Amino acid sequence: MIFARFGETGQEKPGVLDDQGRLRDLSGVVPDLAGAVLADLPRIDPESLPLVAGTPRIGPPVGQVGKLICIGLNYTDHAEEVGVAAPPEPVVFLKATSAICGPQDPVYLPRGAEKGDWEVELGVVIGRRAKYVTEAEALDHVAGYTIVNDVSERAFQMERAGQWTKGKSCDTFAPMGPWLVTADAVGDVQALDLSLDLNGARMQTGTTARMIFSVAHIVAYLSALMTLEPGDVIATGTPPGVGMGRKPPRYLTEGDEMVVRISGLGEQRSPVRRDP
Repeated sequence: MIFARFGETGQEKPGVLDDQGRLRDLSGVVPDLAGAVLADLPRIDPESLPLVAGTPRIGPPVGQVGKLICIGLNYTDHAEEVGVAAPPEPVVFLKATSAICGPQDPVYLPRGAEKGDWEVELGVVIGRRAKYVTEAEALDHVAGYTIVNDVSERAFQMERAGQWTKGKSCDTFAPMGPWLVTADAVGDVQALDLSLDLNGARMQTGTTARMIFSVAHIVAYLSALMTLEPGDVIATGTPPGVGMGRKPPRYLTEGDEMVVRISGLGEQRSPVRRDP
């Protein structure tokens, strides 16, 4: 099934797509796509639900995200692109949940930003609490999958003292969605195509088959470091084609538009603005 959240920022309602791709209002069945609801997403005939009128804003497909965990350097071809060896175990960092925005919301470059960059990533949404789970058990703890654009400010990330967090967590630096797609509708999660276009030109093309660490491995690995709770989201790394890796580098400027796609998970379309 394909779920979504719609409405103004902070007032999103849960929805589900019917067979014709029309948005249906799920708010009479569950209060939100968040927390414990994700452990048992409703299996309901969308045709029995009211149609959503008009073209409302689509919000992030998960509410009340507790942790946004990111995996760095997780594609063989991206590691080659930036000139580093494949890591011996997953590279883990956290991104502030205040960076999350909807899939069509503007991305705002913060004051002083010089090197805004893009990263299309498969997002994994945890549905059931996971602690010390095995790889064989890991995917049973996943509610579904979505798209995350791990927007970065490379000067903040790489050229200022401290950790990556300061270049990863600016407001709007995690467009998420549009859909939360359950595993049965996704198929083989290690055979998904990813792409990102900038102003109509292809920047990133990849496949989850080139992941160094699989989704199951990542979930199991993280569950031994921290308890994964329903609503936590894992961004699993990016394929090649980031702005930093181009020769010469290409960074985001006001007026750009990023179009991000993953097969079966929909499309993001994010205009780039300067934070006033």
